[in-house]
Amino acid sequence: MLFFAALFWGTTFVAQSIGADYVGANTYLAGRSWIAVVFLTPVVHLMDRFRAGRGMDDQRPRTPADRKCLLLAGIACGSTLWLASLAQQIGVAYTTTAKAGFITALYVVMVPILSILIKKRPPLHIWFCVLLSLVGMYLLCMSSERFYLELGDSYVLASALCFAVEIMIVYHFSPLVDGVRLSRLQFLVVAILSTIAMLLTEHPTLETVRLALPAILYAGIFSSGIAYTLQILGQEDVNPTLASLVMSLESVFSALSGWLILHETMSGRELVGCCLMFVSILLAQVEIKPRRKQAARSGQS
Repeated sequence: MLFFAALFWGTTFVAQSIGADYVGANTYLAGRSWIAVVFLTPVVHLMDRFRAGRGMDDQRPRTPADRKCLLLAGIACGSTLWLASLAQQIGVAYTTTAKAGFITALYVVMVPILSILIKKRPPLHIWFCVLLSLVGMYLLCMSSERFYLELGDSYVLASALCFAVEIMIVYHFSPLVDGVRLSRLQFLVVAILSTIAMLLTEHPTLETVRLALPAILYAGIFSSGIAYTLQILGQEDVNPTLASLVMSLESVFSALSGWLILHETMSGRELVGCCLMFVSILLAQVEIKPRRKQAARSGQS
């Protein structure tokens, strides 16, 4: 589930880049989120019928406590996802899909760090991974003439932090509520927030929406409706660190899709930066255990 979620997210960077050429970030988010809500509504009913037909618990919230938990989960996931998606969509308009994908994948390093908040201190090698990823991001994002992050890269970096928070929230709530209902509710929250922001800050026209519609449909169905639902369902039985490793494959898929569809290229400096970031992502998942003292040999005191 998490692998296919990463596949859909990675290829959606191309759709985001295309959509950013025609409509504003909140218009794009509103469109894809309303589509996700419409797409997931019959899925909820189909899942209920499927479970009922096999004598399984349909996972409907039956008590006020259940409904309150689902509502809280939807608001927490939806508001965080809106911030993450908004920052990412703004950033994609100013950077390449490959760079956006790799910077977004930094959440794989951020997730173990955020685990400190739930009393799970990361091992020492995680801090080395953070330093290595920062070096890689410097090579990827900093041009030789200007010593600062590009505008788009800064937005995508902020979105990576928000996505890390969202992963931790999903990790907390996914065992407690129905995953498909949580996915639909979180996108309802995203749709409402982005629609309000769109009406206040953007002025889309029917023509620009028509031009962006294929990209919005792809993102709404495959990235939002399917991929995020797979994330919630997949995280039910996977710890957040391992889940973030699998989902970080979106950076690979984003680079490949940008190369295949948008014909984007990367310099040698940027490729080295990507490699360092990817190595840091992999090392962050390695469990390093202290060596145990060898048992005393027989005959020795």
